[in-house]
Amino acid sequence: MPNLQDLRRRVRSVRNMQKITRAMKMVAAAKLRRAQERVVAARPYANTMNRALGRLASRAGDFHHPLLDQRGDQHLVVALVTADKGLCGGFNTNLNKAAQQFIREHSGKTVELVTIGRKGRDFFRRRPNKILREYVNVTARTVDHEDAAAIARDLMGVYTAEGSTIDKVFLIYNEFKSVLSQRVTVNQLLPISAEALSGTPAEPRRTPEGEVLLDYIYEQPPAQIFGTLLPRYVETQVFYALLESVASEHGARMTAMDSASKNAGEVIESLTLNMNRVRQASITREIIEVVSGARALEGSG
Repeated sequence: MPNLQDLRRRVRSVRNMQKITRAMKMVAAAKLRRAQERVVAARPYANTMNRALGRLASRAGDFHHPLLDQRGDQHLVVALVTADKGLCGGFNTNLNKAAQQFIREHSGKTVELVTIGRKGRDFFRRRPNKILREYVNVTARTVDHEDAAAIARDLMGVYTAEGSTIDKVFLIYNEFKSVLSQRVTVNQLLPISAEALSGTPAEPRRTPEGEVLLDYIYEQPPAQIFGTLLPRYVETQVFYALLESVASEHGARMTAMDSASKNAGEVIESLTLNMNRVRQASITREIIEVVSGARALEGSG
């Protein structure tokens, strides 16, 4: 049984850890608020681009582009977005498990990884899966659009390179739902599917009387417009996935640190109870020794 000094030392240690977890929870809450604002601010741009591309696709006719042309289904690349830091509950574990599940489901095919985040890279470095590209310290700081654009350009480069055998590129990340809920999402990034471009109606909007409210006149040929907008679309998808992942990470860390603080409080209560029992037993033992000594002196007198 530990003595009183050991218990006091453990209580001090747990209290120090509780202070750290509370501070980390507050920091994560502040970062989560800013990350949520960035996600909300990015939605209008992404929605407008999808709407413009959807209407353009409906008018392009039989048009081909390297980012649109469908290929086979034998050589796949998975871009896995994880965190660069830990202490965020099952955030990274769920993503790594989703990537492993994806690899198992396509066991008869060639699957290569592009890891965005230190935790995913470290996890798959210890496994026989091939890592095609790796990016670290992207989500550890404020996510910049230029960083996302650089990653997207690399993915488009390996996909459209001459002699490339890559058929599809997938994106795995955590979609932010709430502080307590993050959903692992698997999206096909390349080639850009027709479903992705048809998310909004291609027909012009009309009033109840049938009057056209808005439409576009495209001056450049489809090849030129698609050549400019499609890479921007991919960059936007990667950037939005990074924003969602960062918000999910802060939400998961906030929840994990809150649980850790509560668990530390329970441990402190348990240790304090044991410490009081040990101290009570020590006091009782000393009283018994004093009484026994007094009786011994009375008997000898």
